[in-house]
Amino acid sequence: MLLTPVLLLAVACGAEERVDTPYDLVITNGRVVDPESGLDAVRTVAIRDGRVVLILDGDLWGDRTIDATGLVVAPGFIDLHEHGQNEESYALMVRDGVTSAFELEVGTGDVDAWYAEREPGQLVNFGVSIGHIPTRMAVLGDPGQDLLPSGIGGFGSASPEQIEEMEGLIRVGLQQGAVAVGFGSAYTPGAEMSEIARLFSVAAEYGAVSHIHMRGGLAGLDSTIAAARDARAPLHIVHANSSAGAAIGPFLEMIESARDDGGDVTTEIYPYGAGMTEIQSALFDDWESWPDEAFASYQLVSTGARATRETFARARVEGGTVIIHSRSEELTRAAVASPLPMFASDGFIDEGRGHPRTSGTYSKVLGRYVREQGVLSLAEAIRRMTLEPALRLQTRVPEMALKGRIMLAGHADITIFDPETVIDRSTYEDAMIPAHGINYVIIAGEVVVDGGDLTSARPGRAIRARISARAAN
Repeated sequence: MLLTPVLLLAVACGAEERVDTPYDLVITNGRVVDPESGLDAVRTVAIRDGRVVLILDGDLWGDRTIDATGLVVAPGFIDLHEHGQNEESYALMVRDGVTSAFELEVGTGDVDAWYAEREPGQLVNFGVSIGHIPTRMAVLGDPGQDLLPSGIGGFGSASPEQIEEMEGLIRVGLQQGAVAVGFGSAYTPGAEMSEIARLFSVAAEYGAVSHIHMRGGLAGLDSTIAAARDARAPLHIVHANSSAGAAIGPFLEMIESARDDGGDVTTEIYPYGAGMTEIQSALFDDWESWPDEAFASYQLVSTGARATRETFARARVEGGTVIIHSRSEELTRAAVASPLPMFASDGFIDEGRGHPRTSGTYSKVLGRYVREQGVLSLAEAIRRMTLEPALRLQTRVPEMALKGRIMLAGHADITIFDPETVIDRSTYEDAMIPAHGINYVIIAGEVVVDGGDLTSARPGRAIRARISARAAN
């Protein structure tokens, strides 16, 4: 039988299909960029039942066709560091091209309950780690707010019995399908490295990556990498630009050196000079010793105003979040230019207030650093937004091998954007302004962003490891 190119590709995908059979969705005339295969060419992509079933140079027809002329068709962006796991944040991040968002730094203390709160579908796919911070808070009896300890969970020492209890809770979370194990040693100064290292070993037993907001700059990075190496634990250093500060060059070089020595270490950055965190966290326990001029670097999210000693003191009592203006544009650009880190937002929005990185991380990289400044190539940016995050998770979560790529039989999570207009628009004063130039976002074959606007589709689903799965070392 003489097969057409369409049918040949259908056979390659595993099933013969009639060429006159419509597909659920067809994307035509777009520049398809796949970071795994290296494909970068105008192609047609056909989707059926939430999967990519054809990729070819030619025309097809479907129940719906999107003409992507002049647009880039990329795998959906995967955000490994998103605290805003709610409709408000999802609605912003999906318009920034994100199709899967994970809370892996802080995580949760109850994996089953966390996933149950988000069922059924959401705007985006979602996943969580079992967190050392929340389990430590529970075991030590910390009264902290939503995410972080504000008392003994941060500065308190844990007894051997309490560490054993934490270990038990983390094992339960991993057995319930947690994607990873989250750590924040910067927020738990009372936790000795021996405590962290013991829990690294538990994560390694289950084939889980340890995602950590580490403390101590370069010295802290060295001790964290050494602890993970001794535990034979995969390690992911969150927001290298925040943790490194002015030492971003040596910081990334140390990670690269560990990788060259065989270490399983990765990292991420976000493309902004300011960070954000809870004002009651242990990071600011010494605030009373600061000189008066230091407070101007802190912006209270509740008001948008820069802090003074008096307003900072009130906020420490009342709670909330604070934006920290601490790094230059040159430092941000250096982090973006390095091929080592992935991109992740560290985003969080609460009742209309937060950091612009929730709504603008990916469009800012594509618009400002790819198009306007040429700091990195389009293909390199897409790789660090899609394939690299998927690769980081897929050992423990095999379905991630079907994300982060545009591939036959892969998940139809796709972001379509205009490379000539894509840009972030949100600000430190108004984080709710959505990105521009992200024309279409498709999740599981359903159009969630259509012409830049949200639809009523809610195809996002839970991403978790196999329940009770343990990976052998």
